[in-house]
Amino acid sequence: MLELAAAFICFTSLLTYLNYRFVGLPPTIGVMVIALIFSVGLQSLSWLGFPGLEHRIGELLGQIDFNDLLMNWMLGFLLFAGALHVNLKDLRDYKWAIGGLATLGVIISTVLIGYLSHLIFGWLGWHVDLLYCLIFGALISPTDPIAVLGILRSAGAPKSLETTIVGEALFNDGVAVVVYSVLLGVIQLGETPTVNAALWLFLEEAGGGILFGLLIGFICYWLMLSIEQHQIEVMLSLALVIGGSTLASHLHVSGPIAMVVAGLIIGNLGRTKAMNDFTRRYLDGFWELIDEILNALLFALIGMELLVLPFSWAHLGAALLVTLAILFARWISVAPVVLLSPHWRNMTRGTARILTWGALRGGVSVALALSLPAGPERDLILALTYIVVLVSILGQGLTIGRVVKSVTGGAPVVRDEHH
Repeated sequence: MLELAAAFICFTSLLTYLNYRFVGLPPTIGVMVIALIFSVGLQSLSWLGFPGLEHRIGELLGQIDFNDLLMNWMLGFLLFAGALHVNLKDLRDYKWAIGGLATLGVIISTVLIGYLSHLIFGWLGWHVDLLYCLIFGALISPTDPIAVLGILRSAGAPKSLETTIVGEALFNDGVAVVVYSVLLGVIQLGETPTVNAALWLFLEEAGGGILFGLLIGFICYWLMLSIEQHQIEVMLSLALVIGGSTLASHLHVSGPIAMVVAGLIIGNLGRTKAMNDFTRRYLDGFWELIDEILNALLFALIGMELLVLPFSWAHLGAALLVTLAILFARWISVAPVVLLSPHWRNMTRGTARILTWGALRGGVSVALALSLPAGPERDLILALTYIVVLVSILGQGLTIGRVVKSVTGGAPVVRDEHH
């Protein structure tokens, strides 16, 4: 396993260099594109009668448990690093919009995508149980701002939009995982839980994640407050993420939500009251590096997964139809939340359009699809999820900057940066 990790880190570093030196796309998107081209190239060699290299790399990728790697390890680091630089005051200002999108928006999106995909599958002659379609709706609903955040900033996106998109994505991963777990439990147990049981599971996972995140976040903050040593404070933050993520899984509470809450505490209270300027820069540099490395590894892995996923041209056509349904469901779930928000009159014109187009799907969706029980439904959902993620990152990710500029008129936006 150590040799596999070493090989993959070296390969990802090479992709990152090639993108920076020759391609010039946003880092995460560029790495994924080059990895995707590499995968297609290997498959082309296989079609030409040289299958050895593709089979060897496919075997190596088959040794990686993508779901375990992302959900139990990488996601905690990525969410903590993202929350570390989010201003709590900004979140409070837009708490209704963020909370509505991360909860009500996820539920509406799950139901709409589930029913629309069920109709599309039926129209294509595929008999897929509605419950699996709802599971597909749940796993494809969480948004991933990683690839688009830098583009939003360079395009001069208003602070309100950036805060809303980032705040929503930090919390909706945990909410979507809870909804997904409830639906998957129905399949595994063979019976539909009562409303009270479903609500209790949601409260246990989400509410427990919030309380656990508050607990470990304040413990780490108190420890940092008692010392002035930058190496130890960085080690404490690292222990918070590794230990907190592991303990959350044993306590059956939402690790992603716990890491977001803990990151907000360290990023706001910890950075302002428990650190001097040197420690603050040291901590920021460490977690920015962790964030960049893990994102590069994640998107390189997404690009390479093409070699081991079930795929056909029929899946491609179905995925394009499903992508349109997902965008429609996203718009339907965004519009009422924006209109009901107390701040909607102060929001930029075209906010719903940007929130719809800027909702990229990412690795969480692929990881959840990989955790489905084996069967024809899993193969179909996995293939569609992978294609939808690719279309989302490449299509929406590379054009969201132009959408923002068209809405804001290309005018620069005055920004109030917290850190």
